[in-house]
Amino acid sequence: MGVDACRKGWVGITSDLRGYFGANIGELVTAADRDGPLDVVAIDIPIGLPTTGARQADVLARRAVGKRASSVFTTPIRAALLAATHAEATELNVEATGKGLSQQAYALGKKILEVDAWTGTAEWTVIEVHPEVCFATMAGRSLRHPKSTWAGVEERRRMLRDAGIEVPAELGIAGEMAGVDDVLDAAAASWTARRYDEGRAVAHPAVPERFDDGASAAIWA
Repeated sequence: MGVDACRKGWVGITSDLRGYFGANIGELVTAADRDGPLDVVAIDIPIGLPTTGARQADVLARRAVGKRASSVFTTPIRAALLAATHAEATELNVEATGKGLSQQAYALGKKILEVDAWTGTAEWTVIEVHPEVCFATMAGRSLRHPKSTWAGVEERRRMLRDAGIEVPAELGIAGEMAGVDDVLDAAAASWTARRYDEGRAVAHPAVPERFDDGASAAIWA
């Protein structure tokens, strides 16, 4: 199953094109697994948090997506995500990495930490993906249009169809709760989940980077 964060929680698309929504990551994956056992869960969220500096996974992902590089943000250090305010988080991140922290990255911190806690108890193989890396790998090039545009939506839908992923018009509550881009990103993540299960996925970096707290990081496609 491929998973993407959405405004109201999480959306998932399985490789057999079932759609799911969950208020939290555990609820989402458990619901999908009840309907058919999952082997691999590919999530568009940083997994493996740095304590100093930038993750190699983020640096290499930017190279992989070419002109869509701005879609890959630098993962904040763990201490910044645990900070009580954006100002405090920014100060900690600058001190450790020399770079500030956007409001968007700080706001996503709750979901990053949610997945960070969940992966420690998950019964499934869980991997990190970035949808733009998935799509670029699918196409063998960077995408021409941003996903926020009609042209970008159609470009991504066409690529998914060519890869054998025809997302159903009816996805139940998942279709009601998630945005168009969230669904397409989850579908792209499901493509990588299948590739991983078949031993064909590629990791960025090839050997996952390991951090001081024991966490490791790689973006798969």
